[in-house]
Amino acid sequence: MTKVLTILNREEWTNYIRGAAEYDFYHTWHYHTIENSLESKSRPLLFVYQQGDDYIVFPLIERNIPGTDFFDLTCVYGFSGPVSNKKMENLEDSFIENFRGAFISFLSGSNYISLFIRMHPFYKQQKLLDKFGGVHSNGKTVVIDLFKSIDDQREDYRQSTMDAIKHAWKKGFRVVEEKGPKALEIFAGIYRESMKRVGAADSYLFNDQYFNNICNTNEYDARVLMVYDGATVMSSTIITFTNDIIQAHLVGTRAEYLHESPTKFLVDEITLIGRREGMRYYNLGGGLGYKHDKLFEWKAAFSKLHFEFNTWRYIANPAVYQNLLAQKGINNNPEIDFFPLYRYA
Repeated sequence: MTKVLTILNREEWTNYIRGAAEYDFYHTWHYHTIENSLESKSRPLLFVYQQGDDYIVFPLIERNIPGTDFFDLTCVYGFSGPVSNKKMENLEDSFIENFRGAFISFLSGSNYISLFIRMHPFYKQQKLLDKFGGVHSNGKTVVIDLFKSIDDQREDYRQSTMDAIKHAWKKGFRVVEEKGPKALEIFAGIYRESMKRVGAADSYLFNDQYFNNICNTNEYDARVLMVYDGATVMSSTIITFTNDIIQAHLVGTRAEYLHESPTKFLVDEITLIGRREGMRYYNLGGGLGYKHDKLFEWKAAFSKLHFEFNTWRYIANPAVYQNLLAQKGINNNPEIDFFPLYRYA
């Protein structure tokens, strides 16, 4: 059986995700409604393939290809990809092959030209998507293992990172969880200031409703944490707790406090919170575009545990894909790390 749910099917979408053996907040119905509010021309979907009690569900974002009657598919901001009521590594090959056939029929029957999906680094989705081809290695994400002792964890810190944390202890910095509209207002100001400072695209600035929506749901646990020096907020983050994973979703620091490195102290404190609550991993993410850059090195100063981050770049209709490139005068250049290429520039 196959079917496609939309955000109008809240209960059914939620039940499939909650019944999955592994899922993160990026898969939830609520998070997809946020995506829908950000981009009015997109449409969240949940593709469902089911055999008896077993199923694979695939959250997707449908977009029209401007100037055409065709569409492509992508995912929400973050790590997505398919999930199942069984762990991916436990799915039988025959079940995967049946899913593959059903999904290809769905693509061809709905005028979909391509898919771009950020795969979840903690789930073995490659076993499923390798059957289609198009899995692309994008780099690594830095992960802290919270089942290690705090002493062993700190042994892995670079000396400069540990020195910054000791400096925070000495100065009496505090991490406090804050709630309510005022907390979100403070966070939004700090976050946007940080994004503008590093030259981030406008799409990363987000509106106030986005921050409010992220933190107001019962489908996952999102928290706003702030680092205080006395009564002054230096740095703030929104983190999520879903199943056994903490995600460092958004973070920012006021420019005048960068020299104090409050986010290093913040990361260390979050690992203590995670341990108290029985979490397994704290995912710091990777570099900008998941490249091995200064941001990656900053994160890697906390942990030697790095997970592979892959994207799925699948061309469902090669003839139309090539025609779209030709119409825009774009060469199919493998040196350009962008997909789908017809949306480049």
